[in-house]
Amino acid sequence: MSHSLSRINTSAATLTKNRTEGSITPSSGMCVTCVDGCIGMCEIGKSAFRGHEVIYPQPFGVITTAAEKVYPVDYSHFNIMGTAVGAHGIEADSDKAIFPAVNLEVHFGHDKGIKFRYPFMIPGIGSTNIAKNNWEGLAIGTAIAGTGLTIGENVVGMDPESVIKNGHVVDTVDLKRRVKLFKDHHRDGWGAIIVQANVEDTRLGTLEYAIEKLGAHIVELKWGQGAKDIGGEVKITSLQKAQLLYQRGYVVLPNPMDEVVIKAFERGAFKEFERHSRVGMVTEEDFERRVDDLRKAGAKYIFLKTGAYRPADLARAVAFSSKYGIDLLTVDGAGGGTGMSPWRMMNEWGVPPVELHSLLYQYAKRLADKGKHIPALAVAGGFTFEDAIFKGLAMGAPFVKLVGMARAPIAAAMVGKTIGRAIADGQLPVYVERFGTTKDEIFVTAAHLRHELGEEEYDHIPTGALGLYTYYERLAQGLRQLMAGSRKFNVGLITRDDLASLTHEASDISGIQYIMDADKAEVDSILKC
Repeated sequence: MSHSLSRINTSAATLTKNRTEGSITPSSGMCVTCVDGCIGMCEIGKSAFRGHEVIYPQPFGVITTAAEKVYPVDYSHFNIMGTAVGAHGIEADSDKAIFPAVNLEVHFGHDKGIKFRYPFMIPGIGSTNIAKNNWEGLAIGTAIAGTGLTIGENVVGMDPESVIKNGHVVDTVDLKRRVKLFKDHHRDGWGAIIVQANVEDTRLGTLEYAIEKLGAHIVELKWGQGAKDIGGEVKITSLQKAQLLYQRGYVVLPNPMDEVVIKAFERGAFKEFERHSRVGMVTEEDFERRVDDLRKAGAKYIFLKTGAYRPADLARAVAFSSKYGIDLLTVDGAGGGTGMSPWRMMNEWGVPPVELHSLLYQYAKRLADKGKHIPALAVAGGFTFEDAIFKGLAMGAPFVKLVGMARAPIAAAMVGKTIGRAIADGQLPVYVERFGTTKDEIFVTAAHLRHELGEEEYDHIPTGALGLYTYYERLAQGLRQLMAGSRKFNVGLITRDDLASLTHEASDISGIQYIMDADKAEVDSILKC
């Protein structure tokens, strides 16, 4: 490991690099010899001529971004424990206890009325271009997989075609499209589309509109995320759109109504405006009132998403969710992100996933031990594959029911979309072409889906959706294999002792036994004979 936990002053995320790649001062990230005459390739140098633009990952709209920081403890510091004995959730018979028999279904909500085929979901992607441009694949792929997808913040406010009267939304194009894409491919009640709201969305009445006009029966309140501790940001390349968003009440920088700014933009002094959301001001009274209002408006299920804030804020999220009957609480650890979070903030702010999720377990258990209601919990923050999904579920068992992922599913959808374009253009790279030249040959799940959906529906499935569905299918099979090795044949049977800590520090933080202490009592019992 390097001397520093963070990389400073140079990153692909900010399109910067050091002049002397081999000789860097760890504390500052500067070249050991900073030479007069350097054009300024590093972040300091780029900031000297582009200023605040370099705060954010670039280029906006075609990338997702997450922190580079190496945390002292992460989920790789835990191993999954397998056993050669017995089976839970199925008969202990070698012909029956096979990994395809593992049940990954999750039922949650106050009446257990929400059902997912898999214990993972996309917990919220909103108004960024990367979300909008890949929504077709994300929505359809999620629907046919039978899991969850959350429409994130600011979608209504960012839509130039939204109709807003007296400060409240009465019609939309983008939000309506996003909900419809999921609903048109929703199968047998599996999975769900969730509509999320931040401060601006609440002022616009977005959730009430979604409930009444779009038939959305699951809504989510947003306190924040793991990537940043301020409101959401996007870049705007159109003066007219920047002015529209300013008039809708967003914080837009620089001021697009200022004549000096307008002239500077028109002559090319800068090419992008920043649109910022406001930070929320959480109080218990407001939270209670908002939950009550949403229930009166017709919401059947209410979720809450919070981020990597200090422990007291996590305690508030758990306590309020318990007290006011929230159906799902999602807790997002530091370092994640999909959009335009400030780069240094993304790396240096917040409680990392292992620490945050360990605290979440502790707080939930304290309330559960008092007989309090514990909502279904979801954890997020850098999860990508089945091993980490298992660990996330085990770390918070029995309270954590789902793992949230955003960057990885977006990546799968983007790759699927790109392959589709390459097929159409006859420009498949050799790496892909060795599997075939049609989507039926390239996507390994295609034959199954064609049979299951029928020819007509299958032919209308975009390759972005095939990419997401196929990625999910891989996660599901991999998770079943890990669970079968731990002899847990139902996802609800995973426990904390299915993990072992590889270091004492990981054990101290999480409460998961150090690997050399695991099974100690049982070992003593076996060996005393």
